[in-house]
Amino acid sequence: MTTTFHSPPSALSRSVLTGMALTASVLMLPGCASLGQNPRDPLEPLNRSISQLNDGVDSVALKPAAIVYRRYVPALVRTGVSNFFGNLTDGWSFVNSALQFKFQAAAENFMRLNVNTFLGLGGILDVASELNIERHKEDFGQTLGRWGVPAGPYVVLPLLGPSTLRDTFALSFDRLGDPIRRVEPWTPRYELYTLRGVDLRANLLRVGDVVDGAALDKYSFTRDAHLQRRRAEIFERKSDEDPNAGKEPQADGQPADKPAEPAPKK
Repeated sequence: MTTTFHSPPSALSRSVLTGMALTASVLMLPGCASLGQNPRDPLEPLNRSISQLNDGVDSVALKPAAIVYRRYVPALVRTGVSNFFGNLTDGWSFVNSALQFKFQAAAENFMRLNVNTFLGLGGILDVASELNIERHKEDFGQTLGRWGVPAGPYVVLPLLGPSTLRDTFALSFDRLGDPIRRVEPWTPRYELYTLRGVDLRANLLRVGDVVDGAALDKYSFTRDAHLQRRRAEIFERKSDEDPNAGKEPQADGQPADKPAEPAPKK
């Protein structure tokens, strides 16, 4: 059976409708859950419940599979798998870098895609990194953030994990940029999805052990780390131009980490 790629004519409209449905679902969640105290996490009770569900699925399925994968698959093969899936994301990163007017990053992502695809056996070998061509991971959620769309409340998605309202809406567009969704028939497509998920989880095994051992409240630690990382990803270039860009102001209008001006001497 031959594996082919296709792009349905109505893919964009279906993805937009999916994003709107996801966003609408999140907006309706406050009616189903008690409000939390953290202003960034008004759905904390519900988010904690979903996080516990995700942890349960991870402990009985994904983490054991990742442990077996890491233990029995040679490191060289695992590196090739990670390189292959990383190469698949460079095309969508190129598009989002261009939409954010990060033209140097866009050019480097475009060069990475071509170099690794044609010289790296379809991306299995990371030739671009050997040539010091940097990878810039970008998604549509970051693009919306650069365009000024606020993150909205923190949400935990079933099976997908930490997100925000903005990133939840962007998921349908990110799906458009995923080449795996065009693989036909569906059997190898979902085999690729499964392999990518196991590979990602295997790469996070040590991080997960550190979080489990160090965090008094795993949920709060994960939430704060996720929000901080997403802010850094969105404002990385702005921070180079303006050290105070993207930082939450205090009540007096000063950036959070900028000391107040000294009072004039009398």
